[in-house]
This record gives sequence, structure tokens and C-alpha cells, in this order.
Amino acid sequence: MNETLLQIAYKAADDKHAEDIVVLNMQGISLLADYFMICHGNSDRQVQAIARELKEKAEENGFEVKRLEGFDSARWILVDLGDVVAHVFHKDERAFYNLERLWGDAPQLDAPEV
Repeated sequence: MNETLLQIAYKAADDKHAEDIVVLNMQGISLLADYFMICHGNSDRQVQAIARELKEKAEENGFEVKRLEGFDSARWILVDLGDVVAHVFHKDERAFYNLERLWGDAPQLDAPEV
């Protein structure tokens, strides 16, 4: 089930031209989710479009969106899909927060693995 949700989320972000999509396997590292997906857009509108697509595709496939935060400001939108948490950043904010470094002990998955 997790893999299916992860694949849906990855494809939704990719369809909206999200940049530098990184998937971290958080199993055994975080109790929050099995996977973190991190990506960014180059404008507020693109960031919102990516988040909206994540929400819509998850719901279309029968997954519940547990939380969506930061949509209006569009600097860092968190889309909580349960086992997958997507972090959609504005390009400027992504380097500042650098979640990949923060969770550096989490293995990264390559796109074909997703």
C-alpha cells in the first residue's frame, strides 16, 4: 500500500514539473511517516499546483489527505498523506531548510525504485 501511495505522489509531483524530487525512506527513522518526498517549484503558483495535484491524485485513488499546511503562503506546503509526507518547497526556501541534510541518515530512493 505504501509503495502505491508513494508512486501516486511521485507521479503527481512530476506531472506538475516539480524539480529535484527526492524520496527518503524514513522507516525505522521517523514515526511520522514511512517516506518523505521533498521537491520544489519555482513560483508560488507552481508550488500550489504541485500540492493541489498531490491532494487530488491521492483522493482519486482512495487515499485520505490527513493534513495540508502552508498552502496560502506557498513557501513550504506540507501534504500529509499518512505513510507518505510530501514537502513542497518554493525554490528559495528549500535550500534554507535543507531537509535532506537534516534527515541525512535516511536512505534516498532513486526514481525507478519509487
